[in-house]
Amino acid sequence: MLVEYLELQGYAVYTANSGEAALEAFARQRPDLVVLDVGLPGMDGLETLSRLRENQSVPVIMLTAHGEERDRIAGLLAGADDYLPKPFNPLELAARIAAVLKRSTAHAPGASGTPTEIATFEVGNLQLLVKRREVRVADRSVPLTAAELRILETLLQRRGEVLSRAELTRLALDRQLEAYDRSIDTLISKLRRKLAEAGATGAQIRGLRGHGYVIDTNS
Repeated sequence: MLVEYLELQGYAVYTANSGEAALEAFARQRPDLVVLDVGLPGMDGLETLSRLRENQSVPVIMLTAHGEERDRIAGLLAGADDYLPKPFNPLELAARIAAVLKRSTAHAPGASGTPTEIATFEVGNLQLLVKRREVRVADRSVPLTAAELRILETLLQRRGEVLSRAELTRLALDRQLEAYDRSIDTLISKLRRKLAEAGATGAQIRGLRGHGYVIDTNS
């Protein structure tokens, strides 16, 4: 059903019924996006995602059992760009796919919704190359997921400005903040860790309880 629906939306769709088959299909087809179910036979979706993230930054949307928050958090920590709990409306999945593809490939919108004129953000030894969709620290590439990169970009665009969790979800993830949704917190935690491990200097992402997040820079 999903294949037929997404093909009607103009997508070319390839399927796999296990984690192992999914990795093999990915190696052959090199898709622009992966929709990955947590509940796969054999190697489950989380392990499949971890294997995929060893050397691939392709956007991934996880499908999780309804109410299984631990699966959603585990998926985000493993490198998922978004998640959708089952059961879901295929129209919502199509909307999520469009949003993830947009933020992973298009130029970033500025505050007014028009393409930003800034080609590169430079803070300390950290560079965000907008057109290349790449983050570098001390001239070494830092592998970020599309969601992590978009969050960093949004904070750098609004440097010094406190963004609420709802604002950051809307601007960076192109969707509304849902009740009990901790995606932003999980993604920022992972983003902080990756930047710290890479030795990034000159920028600090701070959380202000009850207010949101801000990036403090020395420039």
